[in-house]
Amino acid sequence: MAQNPQTAEPSRPGEFDLIADYFAPLASRPGAFGLLDDAACLPARPGTDVVVTKDSLAANVHFLATDPPDLIARKALRVNLSDLAAKGAEPFAYFLSLALPPDWTEAWIADFTRGLREDQEMYGIDLYGGDTLKSPGGLVVSITAVGHLPTGTMVTRLGGRSDDLLFVTGTIGDAALGLKVHTGDPKVAEWHLAASQQAELRDRYLLPRPRVALCEAVRAHASAAMDVSDGLLGDLGKLCRASGLGAVLQSDRVPFSAPVASAIESGGAALDLALDGGDDYEVLLAIPPGRQADFEADAAKVGISTTRIGSLTKFAPGVSVIDAGGETVPMRSRSFEHF
Repeated sequence: MAQNPQTAEPSRPGEFDLIADYFAPLASRPGAFGLLDDAACLPARPGTDVVVTKDSLAANVHFLATDPPDLIARKALRVNLSDLAAKGAEPFAYFLSLALPPDWTEAWIADFTRGLREDQEMYGIDLYGGDTLKSPGGLVVSITAVGHLPTGTMVTRLGGRSDDLLFVTGTIGDAALGLKVHTGDPKVAEWHLAASQQAELRDRYLLPRPRVALCEAVRAHASAAMDVSDGLLGDLGKLCRASGLGAVLQSDRVPFSAPVASAIESGGAALDLALDGGDDYEVLLAIPPGRQADFEADAAKVGISTTRIGSLTKFAPGVSVIDAGGETVPMRSRSFEHF
């Protein structure tokens, strides 16, 4: 008896064919065994430490379920690369757990793995294993990324010292405002942004730029560092707590792109959103004063812009925000939380 075409399951590969056809080609290194085994063997490098990080992204929490599959894949990988960069670690391996919703298609998988391949080639990282499973609750992409660095050189959040200078890479707030643009939030109309400016912000939300090229400079100069994923103010607060210090942030020094600066000038609480909205994936660093010039020079050599935005202090814990005149700026100063 013929199936009703309205209820027939779409034609798509089973789990093992899915892995063989789409993910095994991404796992070409010897220790990955073409994903034919249920474990991987990572190469040991004499004189190095291994740094491991893990981030999971869920549909309609970290991205929209309707976003392009290749961009979802690249974002999932890049947010992990951002964590490695902030530790001073160079990426070389990752593991992928992919929980697929019931309506997934082979075309979606083809685009998803194409995005992974593009970033593998860009960042010199390879797939070594993972898992695929059905997820009735929606798409979840979970990646564990592995990096290496010379023994004893990992930079943590705990090493900040009083009077260290605070630096941040790139610009802040683009992705937070870009999310508003991407979801059609009415607030965007208050910013009076040109279509090209909105497109620029949306792109920064969809595709982070992990500062992998900064790894060596992080190791050489930073006493503490972390990536900015949950908002600059909130993440600076985390670094302060870990180091047992306070911080003074100079709001007039925070680097904003032209679209974000324009939105802030227009009002609509854009400044608060830029400083605590999250998804920047820049690197926040504490640099000893004597290392400032060398750090800035080394960052410039690899084409990464850095801006001094304040300093760590031994006084009251927490983050104080001041303007160009030294007056305190009231901020919400909270970090993104899932619960």
